[in-house]
Amino acid sequence: MVKIRLRRIGSPKKPAYRVVIADSHSPRNGAFISIIGQYDPMTDPETVNINEQEALKWLGQGAQPTVTVSRLLKKAGILDKFKATKEKS
Repeated sequence: MVKIRLRRIGSPKKPAYRVVIADSHSPRNGAFISIIGQYDPMTDPETVNINEQEALKWLGQGAQPTVTVSRLLKKAGILDKFKATKEKS
């Protein structure tokens, strides 16, 4: 199964994350298929940059977002767009 999840980068005690497409069996910082965005929880407010077209493409192909990534996609408005296009079909 393909997941949309976070991959930790950054220095100790200053985390930053990449939003990646990865196989569910690969480790958190292991092999991944594609990078679709980044997330920085240390800024105020938190910074979220996600490539909307890539995210919609992978969601359409059946990739499952983790709980945290679902929250980020919803905050960016991508999950609502995906649900709207899914209902039209």
